[in-house]
Amino acid sequence: MRTVLALIVTVLALWQGVIWLAGMPPFLLPSPISVAEALWINRAEITRHAGYTLAEVALGFVLGSALGAALAVAMGFSAKLTAVLRPILTFSQTIPVFALAPILTLWLGFGMAPKIAVTVLIVFFPVCSAFLDGLARTPQAALDLAQVMGASRGRIMRHLRIPAALPYLATGLRLAAVYAPIGAVIGEWVGGARGLGALMIHANGRMKTDLVFAALLVLSVMTVVFARLVAIAVARLWRRYAV
Repeated sequence: MRTVLALIVTVLALWQGVIWLAGMPPFLLPSPISVAEALWINRAEITRHAGYTLAEVALGFVLGSALGAALAVAMGFSAKLTAVLRPILTFSQTIPVFALAPILTLWLGFGMAPKIAVTVLIVFFPVCSAFLDGLARTPQAALDLAQVMGASRGRIMRHLRIPAALPYLATGLRLAAVYAPIGAVIGEWVGGARGLGALMIHANGRMKTDLVFAALLVLSVMTVVFARLVAIAVARLWRRYAV
């Protein structure tokens, strides 16, 4: 805790020092005090937008994680399906999600749906990829023993391969929890009137840089808290189902 506080104080001191030494105007780089004032003055508006973004993040994370885990299990059952879909999944990561956001907004409108869709796209790959790697790394001796004992593929998957792959799934979920807010904010930047991303765009257009930084601060804290909650849930999942 002391280390974290020391790091925060150091960052704030360097921040203020840059402003003093370089003579940065407030519209380019507001002071920490100005950001704190903007956060307090606009607390109601920021809270409202943060709640909207958090809903997008949570829904997108749940849907993306569920779809990624389900596809990983399906590919784990079929080597042919894995051979067909793995290159497609890899290729899909070469397309910037930011480039897809306007198309999704055009298709799904300016509501919450396109933001959730962008979040799903960002969350899907790390979960699917990590879980699939885990399913492929089940010890061969354990698989051979299960087959000798007459276990079906479904029982092997449920009682052996999935529990053995949980550490990999946990890694994918923890990464996805950090990436999920990025997807929601990207969607809000492209089109939307609600959410922290939309608030930042509107504040930037009015040269309210202190409000932009305040929204960024709230987004960062929200991301850390969300990732921590996911890590706690993953740890409980591991303790309950790990072999």
